[in-house]
Amino acid sequence: MNQTRQITQMLREWSDGSREALEKLMPLVYDELHRQAARFLSHERRDHTLQATALIHETYLKLIDQREVNWESRTHFFAIAANLMRRILVDHARAKHRGKRGGDAIKLTLGKAELIAGQERSIDLMALDEALGRLEKIDEQQARVVELRYFGGLSLEETAEALKVSRTTVATHWSMAKAWLHRELTR
Repeated sequence: MNQTRQITQMLREWSDGSREALEKLMPLVYDELHRQAARFLSHERRDHTLQATALIHETYLKLIDQREVNWESRTHFFAIAANLMRRILVDHARAKHRGKRGGDAIKLTLGKAELIAGQERSIDLMALDEALGRLEKIDEQQARVVELRYFGGLSLEETAEALKVSRTTVATHWSMAKAWLHRELTR
């Protein structure tokens, strides 16, 4: 059995209440979670206080608290992990911002994601989160595509699988969302 199917099988067993499946699963997904965390943090300021390992551990704690999730696949798992990492980073940014009474907001680079039409620039994570919240009210699926592609690092195909839509639909939503976010974040 290939690793993707093995992970999916363990996720389903975990959904059915098997603690043993969770214990076997974590070593198999740890490296990919670490890559996700490193990808997130590679876009952050150099002096960011949260490290990849700490982000993984916080994400892990939130993942094991997911009691009502019916895990569908490896892609579904990593999509939820990406969402949790995004929330942790935003919460961290808000806490730091509050701690300094309006101090430095956490900045991230949108380079690899090419979110802003291929331009490498620094974006305030809280501003991006707020813009995604506004986008979600306009088009929830576009916001999910951004979350999965940018924060989750999923390919067009993996995003399509997670959202149960075609690759073409994801590509269209990705393109439209990038343009909308570019406008929102550069006002």
